[in-house]
Amino acid sequence: MSKKGVLIGTGIAVAGVTVGVAVSHLITKGLVKFAIERDMPKSLEKQRPKLTQGDRVKAFQECINQSGKALLEKDIEEVEIRNRDGLRLVGHWYPCENAKRVIVAMHGWRSAWYMDFGMIADFWHNEGCSILFAEQRAQNNSEGEYMTFGYMERYDCLDWIYWVNERTEQKYSVYLAGVSMGASTVLMTAGLELPENVKGVIADCGFTSAYDEWRYVVKDNMKLSYGLRGLMIDRICQKKINTNSKNITTITAMQKTQIPILFIHGTDDKFVPVRMTYENYKACNAPKELLIVPGAIHGESYYVEQEKYEAATKKFWEIYK
Repeated sequence: MSKKGVLIGTGIAVAGVTVGVAVSHLITKGLVKFAIERDMPKSLEKQRPKLTQGDRVKAFQECINQSGKALLEKDIEEVEIRNRDGLRLVGHWYPCENAKRVIVAMHGWRSAWYMDFGMIADFWHNEGCSILFAEQRAQNNSEGEYMTFGYMERYDCLDWIYWVNERTEQKYSVYLAGVSMGASTVLMTAGLELPENVKGVIADCGFTSAYDEWRYVVKDNMKLSYGLRGLMIDRICQKKINTNSKNITTITAMQKTQIPILFIHGTDDKFVPVRMTYENYKACNAPKELLIVPGAIHGESYYVEQEKYEAATKKFWEIYK
């Protein structure tokens, strides 16, 4: 090949690599936006059901929709606080007349309080629980530009605990409960210095870290490479939320907490793999319980094994009160 041909070939190769890097960067920016920004990119909106639930959704989703609608129709007071960042956060206070305890409930990623807790709300309430359903920052009616996968939400959860104690004059034991990202939020909250009346945490299908979760979704669900993309993701996150994905972790909190934890997860979860709950359970130095639900997909454990779920919860309340 002539020198001119070599130069042309080299130029084409370099151009190809440059275009490839540019495309990869654009995809990565879209993924970060999808993960943490309030507004979901329209180009990725159709991907969400594939990432979270797969094909086994129809009956489960219908139950979520019906129970969520029923919860919205109950006599529940909308409340709000200003968190330590100055953001207006919205919550929903569902008092129980003869309360035995209070639950602070944190919903999951790109979800809503009435969707994630519609099915279980009656059980909690009938068992003597007043409930504060929080709307997580940068979602629904709460202010904020970015979701931080529990990193800052843990402080929001703590602010809601203070609100509950002020509202109830700290008369009751408080339990934190969360699903998916909400589960990781309450697990991270457990690593903070908490009021002494916080007696336990119920974490349903939580992840171990943003890094582990994002890597799993990109590699296993989206079938994309993560090495260089992971570095780009962390660079963008550092600019937007002042931390990287490995710092957003439940493991450190589990190693230091003394708050009892009930871990729950379904074996067939294709969004947050069940191994992450096993890792959280192993890392936890506090008193702990574990409920693994065979066949349940993401967030489906209560739907699949309602009796076992309720029995495990009531036992947890009885032991750790």
